[in-house]
Amino acid sequence: MSLGKTWYSPLEASHKFGVSKALILNWVDEGLARSERKRGKVVLVNGDDIQLLLEDITLRQNG
Repeated sequence: MSLGKTWYSPLEASHKFGVSKALILNWVDEGLARSERKRGKVVLVNGDDIQLLLEDITLRQNG
């Protein structure tokens, strides 16, 4: 269980992880990152999912 903050607004996640908001929303649309929606709009994304995606991308590039 994580003790830190794990859910971020798409903009907060963009700043925290250094990727564009559009890319994060694309990952959500593809089902790669969990999200919470309000009235059909993504309001929160799971930071753990984003971190795992970025680690996977890094491993593929360096692998």
